[in-house]
Amino acid sequence: MITSITSARQRILALLGGISMYRMVLFSLVALTAIAVVLSALGVIVSPTPLEILVSLVVLAVVISLVDAAAQRILRRPWRIESSLVTALILLFVLRPGIEPSALLGLAIAGIVASLSKYLIVWRGRHILNPAAFGAAVVSILGSFGAFEWLGTSSSWWVGTPSLLIPVVILGLAVLWRTEKVRIVVVFLVIAVAVSVLRQAVQAQEASFAFDVGTALSFAVLQSPFLFLGAFMLSEPLTLPPRRWQQFSVAALVGVLAGWPIAVGTLFTLGQERALLIGNLLAFAFALRGSVKLVLEKRRSVTPTAQELTFRVEGPVKFLPGQYLELDVPHRRPDVRGTRREFSIVSAPADLPTLRIAYKHGDQAHPSSYKRALADATPGAGLAVTGTWGDFLLPREETPVLMVAAGIGVTPFVSQLRQLQLTGQRRDVVLVYVASSSAELAFRDELVETGARVIVFTRDEPSDLPAHWSWAQGARLDAAGLERHVHDLDERHSYISGPPRLIADLAPALRKARSLTTDAFAGY
Repeated sequence: MITSITSARQRILALLGGISMYRMVLFSLVALTAIAVVLSALGVIVSPTPLEILVSLVVLAVVISLVDAAAQRILRRPWRIESSLVTALILLFVLRPGIEPSALLGLAIAGIVASLSKYLIVWRGRHILNPAAFGAAVVSILGSFGAFEWLGTSSSWWVGTPSLLIPVVILGLAVLWRTEKVRIVVVFLVIAVAVSVLRQAVQAQEASFAFDVGTALSFAVLQSPFLFLGAFMLSEPLTLPPRRWQQFSVAALVGVLAGWPIAVGTLFTLGQERALLIGNLLAFAFALRGSVKLVLEKRRSVTPTAQELTFRVEGPVKFLPGQYLELDVPHRRPDVRGTRREFSIVSAPADLPTLRIAYKHGDQAHPSSYKRALADATPGAGLAVTGTWGDFLLPREETPVLMVAAGIGVTPFVSQLRQLQLTGQRRDVVLVYVASSSAELAFRDELVETGARVIVFTRDEPSDLPAHWSWAQGARLDAAGLERHVHDLDERHSYISGPPRLIADLAPALRKARSLTTDAFAGY
């Protein structure tokens, strides 16, 4: 059952992987807006009206686009309209739409504040606060003061209505599968709903009202904005911490605060968007870490399409075999994806102060500004590691292990096998290595030295295979092929590093494995 779910999840991820994260969010929000307009026109949604929705969206989109375009011009960065439209669409569902001048002015102010926060409230290229949540919070808090009562909008979260529940669930799942944040948001939803039900029970007792669990649960699920908040705002990668346990911690905190809003004096409460902002601050606290300087010593091609970079570490770096690092490459005019990327570490902890990473190059017609900057880095260049993370770790007990790697996905396994070799540990390991051709088998010499048994799946036969390596006779790796070449799957902890489609294809065989840990990459 678990493996079937894994297969379905990876197939969906493979399908969605061809769409960038920003475009997936944009398409989903546009679809949700169109549905809301239709439902409003049919009278299913009484307020706002179709005209209020459309006029408010135009104002938000124009204001945010103008501010973003001006800021990017000043910073000499390329402007990407997707980011502007996503912020506008989220604010549309958070704030109360309207066509009165005061309402439109309030929406415009929220859009300006949200857009400016992207450039003023940042740290190392990462948003500290969710822009839409910050813009909505500022306008709502200002409106609670007498001097700003003229503002005709505030946080209403009108998206939290039963008629939009199913569209939000379907479109939200598409976004969460693309960003691989389903479990994070599920934790948030469970906690937020549970706390909301508890709050309603306490309030009913204080007011001497009868309390019905079903009614309270229905209200928390059907008439709250929890689903939208989790799917389209909490899941934003730029405001989440990198480690899984840290993300769960942020999700839990936001769930508690969203489920039980805290009153701040008599003026306002810490509502949904303010709960998210507090979660953003916790994420920022997790991200406050010192960077360690790396000096590039050399680069070399490990396959026709992959390069390895070797660095000298100037400072303390700790990592476990199988983890990844975040590499900061400052450069002029970075695009919207920023100056940082994550790379699996090729070298072993025992290799320090030498540290190596590898990446594919030349596989995109229009590479990002980051990839171009990394390709231009020459020996002697100073870069920075801003952290090492990951849970793709071998089991502590000395049980048999199966490693399945596709192409450059072999990098975490090189680190793990090399660490075992350098520390004199002996493990029963089988590595299934999939590549488009024998020329694409990276780190072959290092893998040979580790003594691990390797089964190669390539179209052409590699030359001079050592005794403990075998070629799968040009067969394509699928579930049947995996079972045919690895007879003791049920005794092995299985690890797969590769594209989601490969993981989905192998799911029927991995149903027999002792356990399964995946490291999927769908592109971005």
